[in-house]
Amino acid sequence: MKSIQVGLLGAGTVGSGTFKVLQRNQEEIKRRAGRGIEITMVADLDTARAREVAGEGVKVVADAREVIANPDIDIVIELIGGYGIARQLVLEAIAAGKHVVTANKALLAVHGTEIFAAAHAKGVMVAFEAAVAGGIPIIKALREGLTANSIQWLAGIINGTTNFILSEMRDKGLDFATVLKEAQRLGYAEADPTFDIEGVDAAHKVTLMSAIAFGIPVQFDKAHVEGITKLAAQDIKYAEQLGYRIKLLGVTKRTAQGIELRVHPSLVPSKRLLANVEGAMNAVVVHGDAVGTTLYYGKGAGSEPTASAVIADLVDITRLHTADAAHRVPHLAFHPDAMSDLKVLPMSEVVTSYYLRLRVADQAGVLAKVTGLLATAGISIDAVLQREADEVGGEGSTQTDLIILTHDAREGTVNDVMAELQALPTVLEPIVRIRKEELK
Repeated sequence: MKSIQVGLLGAGTVGSGTFKVLQRNQEEIKRRAGRGIEITMVADLDTARAREVAGEGVKVVADAREVIANPDIDIVIELIGGYGIARQLVLEAIAAGKHVVTANKALLAVHGTEIFAAAHAKGVMVAFEAAVAGGIPIIKALREGLTANSIQWLAGIINGTTNFILSEMRDKGLDFATVLKEAQRLGYAEADPTFDIEGVDAAHKVTLMSAIAFGIPVQFDKAHVEGITKLAAQDIKYAEQLGYRIKLLGVTKRTAQGIELRVHPSLVPSKRLLANVEGAMNAVVVHGDAVGTTLYYGKGAGSEPTASAVIADLVDITRLHTADAAHRVPHLAFHPDAMSDLKVLPMSEVVTSYYLRLRVADQAGVLAKVTGLLATAGISIDAVLQREADEVGGEGSTQTDLIILTHDAREGTVNDVMAELQALPTVLEPIVRIRKEELK
């Protein structure tokens, strides 16, 4: 049978990995797919680099639209990234009747509804395993492997840069700025790391997973997003003393009121597997009503791990290339006419538990006043840790740290009581609030 012909847009790190893995494992891949898969055309503005990556026998062009216009190309791989030209090229490829494979989580999180609708109307597939958690097959698991389940929640460490930084802060006791510079030197962080450290990259990914888990449209604009830039080394140390580790989590949950969709630093019990994911690794925990809790762990980025996901999508499309479009797995697991209109909850309505650190005057009655305000607000306390003043500010210090772990409370209620606490004359600095996820 004639090989499937593939056009590649973007010959960077993942593109070069895709060529290497396809070449190295071509016989195995052909046995799985039922026919050959060949990248026969590459578009990249840096044509010299593209020729070096592609090798002999592959046509290299600077204009991506030449690839889309080629009638022999069956599948277009989009590895350009970003929201701009990538969106236009993906829509043009769909309009031309091409299937699309993309690693572009930002594009799908923001424009996924438009892109999936266009693909459905045209009868082509948009596959995006590589867009979330690199080589971990989490999209396949959510969309197919767990299809019997009513998924209740998922939580993931889905950004390797931030996980590396938090691991280094915990292991070495260093502050955020110092570790970020080291992460940039080692290549774990970009020169402009904003999307990673501010939580945007993780929010793109959890938005896609939420849509698949619960059958809702992709709604990145409704996600609550916080990064790790304000985390202090002392909070990581205190969390450890209380039996927790701090991780940047993407969390989405089904509740009676709606869907939670959020990214923020979280205290995770040290005994949980997720708390022990270190360095640049990724992991996602999914809880379904039938299967219980499952864990997916591995490399979340890199040339060949991400290429592994790209090629898995190529194989899926090759297998289904001639199938009736109505019998293919829907892009977001649920058929388009069966999508849910469950609302995404504003953060003020989310219920979780909290770590609060207050820098207070070291004097009698402070703890009683703080716990009294929490009790009046209906917020119960799980644990309290009060440091010696000398330990916090040195010998003779008149300040100390008061750390409180709460039981579950509504975020809006916590916001209100934090404002009251902050107004106390004995609370000397802005209160630190970090959410706590037990992941039971």
